[in-house]
Amino acid sequence: MAIFRRIATIVAVGTAILVTGGCGEKTENSAATAAKQAPMPLFQGEARPFVASPDRPPLPALSITDKDGQPVDLAAFKGKALLINLWATWCAPCIREMPALDRLQADMGGDRFQVLAISVDRGGLNEVGPFFEKAGIKSLPIYLDQKMTSMKAFPLKEGLPLSILVDAEGREVGRLAGAAHWDGAEAKALIGWVMR
Repeated sequence: MAIFRRIATIVAVGTAILVTGGCGEKTENSAATAAKQAPMPLFQGEARPFVASPDRPPLPALSITDKDGQPVDLAAFKGKALLINLWATWCAPCIREMPALDRLQADMGGDRFQVLAISVDRGGLNEVGPFFEKAGIKSLPIYLDQKMTSMKAFPLKEGLPLSILVDAEGREVGRLAGAAHWDGAEAKALIGWVMR
C-alpha cells in the first residue's frame, strides 16, 4: 500500500510541475508575449500603402558606394533594421520625401536602425552633394549607385522612390512605392514593430 501512495504522490507532484510551467523556469509576462505577437501596423504612403512581404526574402547581394567612392556591401548592415530608399534628385516625389527620411534618421537612427537612402543619379556626388546641402539634409549619409544596379536588385513597378523595410536578419519585411511621411507616428510604429 505504501508503494502505491508514493507512486501517487510522485505522479501528483509531476503533474503540478507540468501545469505550473516547469521546474522554476521563468515564463514571459503576457505583455511581452502580446508585443511579440502583435500584428504588423498599417502604414499608408501618399499614394500607396506599405505592402508586407509574407515570405521575407533575404536581401539581394548589392554593392553601392559611399560619398568617398568606397564600396559598401548591403551585408555590412546585417544586425540593424534598415529602411532602404531608392531615390534620385530628378524625381519630384523623392525630393519631397527626403526631409522626412532625414528626420527619421535623426530620431531613430543608431545601433539598431538606419535609413539607407541610395541615390541612383548618374552624376553621383556631383548631383547629390549640392542637393543635400540645399535641402539641409544633415543626418543621412550619402550612398550612391551610379550604375543603377539597385533598381535591378529591387525591381521597380511604380517608379521612384521605392522604400524597402528590412529586419535585423537582412530579410525584406515589405515595401512602399512612392513618397511617404516616414517621420510620422504611423511610420515609426511600423519601424518599431520591426525592431521589437
